[in-house]
Amino acid sequence: MDAPQMKAMTEATRLTREGRLAEATALIQQTLAGRAAPWRTPDAPSVGDETGRTPGDDPNTPPALPAGQRTKLRRAIPGWLTRRRPLPSHDDDTLVRPSRPATPAENQPAAPPVKRPAAPAVKRPAAPAVKRPAAPAVKRPAAPAVKRSTGRFEVFSYANAAGTRDYRLYVPSGHTGDPMPLVVMLHGGTQDAATFAAATGMNDLAERQGFLVAYPEQPSSANPGKFWNWFVPGHQRRDAGEPSLIAGITRQVIERYGADASRVYVAGFSAGGAMAAVMATVYPDLYAAAGVHSGLPYAAAGDMASAFAAMKQGSSRPAGSAAPSVPLIVFHGDRDTTVAAANAAGLIGDVLAAASPDGGPGTPPPVVTTGQVPGGHAYTRTRYEDPAREALAECWIIHQGGHTWSGGVAHGSYTDPRGPDASAELIRFFDEHPARSE
Repeated sequence: MDAPQMKAMTEATRLTREGRLAEATALIQQTLAGRAAPWRTPDAPSVGDETGRTPGDDPNTPPALPAGQRTKLRRAIPGWLTRRRPLPSHDDDTLVRPSRPATPAENQPAAPPVKRPAAPAVKRPAAPAVKRPAAPAVKRPAAPAVKRSTGRFEVFSYANAAGTRDYRLYVPSGHTGDPMPLVVMLHGGTQDAATFAAATGMNDLAERQGFLVAYPEQPSSANPGKFWNWFVPGHQRRDAGEPSLIAGITRQVIERYGADASRVYVAGFSAGGAMAAVMATVYPDLYAAAGVHSGLPYAAAGDMASAFAAMKQGSSRPAGSAAPSVPLIVFHGDRDTTVAAANAAGLIGDVLAAASPDGGPGTPPPVVTTGQVPGGHAYTRTRYEDPAREALAECWIIHQGGHTWSGGVAHGSYTDPRGPDASAELIRFFDEHPARSE
């Protein structure tokens, strides 16, 4: 690079730093084209002024572009940085805006401000308060307090040739060793001893009134649904099968706790009710009375098929052909779709037939009473008596009742708290019927 080119490049660098990019570009283009055009400082006259020619007359000057076209710049040379000239701030005194003469309109004095009266405030009457009557408080019945027994609720086991059965025993806190009544409670299908005890509330009654309660438990190994096998002939006989196990548990409790042998009772629900009827029939010497809730008569079926038929329409066996000879209390809902209410009539028919085995004088007309549980079900109680006016049986029909333990705890297993208290009525009936002396 010769001296003129060096001088041109130095000048182009200065122009670039000052933001005069168009001039710097033109100088570079001229220098690279082969000659360095004479350059003047901002204060020096142009070359044209010295020679009498304008810059456009110079043959090396780039031709002017037609209107509307933009200048195409060659690519930037490596190492060059284009910098933008910083704009002066608004506070910079060097920034001078050109002035213009004021127009005639601008020379006129400003119009005085027009004062407009404020719009009067519009007073709207406040909307009258709407008084709505307060919603009446909904009175919901308080949830019944959970009664907690204070006695012992223990687990035991009994075994004989027919197998082994666990059972639970409730011993009230007032037990001192003196003879107490014993109630044997047989649960329904899918239940166990603990859930059945909780559902019926029988332990609370035992605590208050002073009696023992035993709950034999059917395992799923004996029946997948934990049903007592009341419909199998091998479990309908004395000293065989499940009856022998239940009787063995009963005797074990009598011996261990000194229960009053003249006041031993058996009751059950559903399949347990049907088994209670079996126990009352084959062990009349062991149980003084029995209770059946939503169950079936003794030997109402001999296999699974006949069991379902009896549950739906009642037993086809003639009444009295195999009947319990102990007092019986029966509970059944007339809307029970699992075990038909016709089975309650079959149970009572067996008792009445047993009271007149030789066709002697019939029993007096039954005594019928009706009642209504406050806020719950209506019911009809029919009391059957022998010629001496001793109660043979009671039948409680719970109207609109289903396959549930009447009067049981709320939310219990198969319970309906809206019905009459079956547990309390069972104990009342049992208390009226100690074992008869021979």
